[in-house]
Amino acid sequence: MLSFSYRNRIAFYYIITTALLISVVFTVIYISVKESVYRHIENDIAIEKTKLFEEISITNEGFILIDQNEWKEKEHNTLDVNPIFIQFTNTEGKMFDKSPNLKNSQLIFHKSEEGVPLYFDAKLNQILIRQSQIDITYKGKTVGYLIIAMSLEDANLVLRNLRYTLLLTFPLVLGILFLVARFIVGRSIEPVKTIIETSNKITKDNLNTRILLPDNRDELYELSDTINNLLNRIENAIKREKQFTSDASHELRTPLAIIKGTLEVLIRKPREKQEYEEKINFCISEVDRVNKLVDELLLLARFENEKQNIKSESVLLNALLLDTSARFSEKIKDKQCKINNQFEDEVYIQSDYNLVSIILSNIFSNALKYSEENSNVTVKLYNENNVVKCSITDEGIGISEEDKDKIFNAFFRSESLNHPDIKGTGLGLSIVKRLCELLSIIINIESQLNKGTTIVLSFPEEEIK
Repeated sequence: MLSFSYRNRIAFYYIITTALLISVVFTVIYISVKESVYRHIENDIAIEKTKLFEEISITNEGFILIDQNEWKEKEHNTLDVNPIFIQFTNTEGKMFDKSPNLKNSQLIFHKSEEGVPLYFDAKLNQILIRQSQIDITYKGKTVGYLIIAMSLEDANLVLRNLRYTLLLTFPLVLGILFLVARFIVGRSIEPVKTIIETSNKITKDNLNTRILLPDNRDELYELSDTINNLLNRIENAIKREKQFTSDASHELRTPLAIIKGTLEVLIRKPREKQEYEEKINFCISEVDRVNKLVDELLLLARFENEKQNIKSESVLLNALLLDTSARFSEKIKDKQCKINNQFEDEVYIQSDYNLVSIILSNIFSNALKYSEENSNVTVKLYNENNVVKCSITDEGIGISEEDKDKIFNAFFRSESLNHPDIKGTGLGLSIVKRLCELLSIIINIESQLNKGTTIVLSFPEEEIK
């Protein structure tokens, strides 16, 4: 099939459908006119038949025309204007009288036993005629036949002209409709051209351009709005990617620069063994920090770029929380913190054990990191309105109101300049937020500066056992 433009393709499909419809309509018109013309001729024949029955004398021997002047009427004498042909035959089909306009010709006779139709077409000297044959009976006995016919030349002329007119009109109408349809379709898809032109202007460096929405809220409006929403998501994703890349490169450069600077200072002159050990241990701690940062970056990138194949398994939250606090036993001991576990009952959820463990570990790590020495960390597990909730509360430095909206951003650390002694990458809560979105867990933060922070996890109701 030829490659058409979208506008021509729609117009073409419209014309194909219209052509079928018009052909059906023209066919119905032609058949209706033909039936009307034939019905008119048959009515004239029926009228003539009734008239002739009143003007013939029927006896047991046969029948005859009473008034011979009937043959002098114009329609029985000429062939030009509405000629009516009449023929009388006996029971054997032998003609014994006829109208003068038949001259030397005869109408076709059909034997009655052949089942003669009331009206049928025949030819008279190459002239097409409509003919009817009527039995003449006397006391239930057929004594002869009356055959009446009318010329179909005028009718065929009308039908022929109509046929030619319809055949000539058909392509003309289709051509006009094609041009009209093409024009209308062109106007209708004008917003599509706008979409194409606008889309061509959009590049990775120019993502703020948006498609102008049409006035009518139709399918094209929905398409334009959907594309605009898609562009919004792409723009936000690219902004996040640029910010993430910038922050990641900065966070990685800092410890590497520190390690490089330390090593350069170390090799400038001979030093004591203790000083070597001190600087090497410092570099090792920085390398560990870089390793942790890389691991967290890879973990966050994995969840940002693809949806994890989440496992659904039965998770006992009580045991998972106890295992999580046990992993931080050394840090708990160093800070001399007290862990208060407040569990109502054993609580099971259907979720991914490993991902939930990462969420709880990051939250627990932050709670200990920002807690003061000899403070309390309270872990609650409870059911509220058929929703399982887990809260972890510390008595640490807290989060200011202006920082609450930024706390889940990658590399953001609240009050980091005021607490240089607290080390971290600022990726923990970003990972927590992303995993909560994957697992449909609602996370809320309640915090007061210098008083502490509470993080509440609400697990999906449908996953509660």
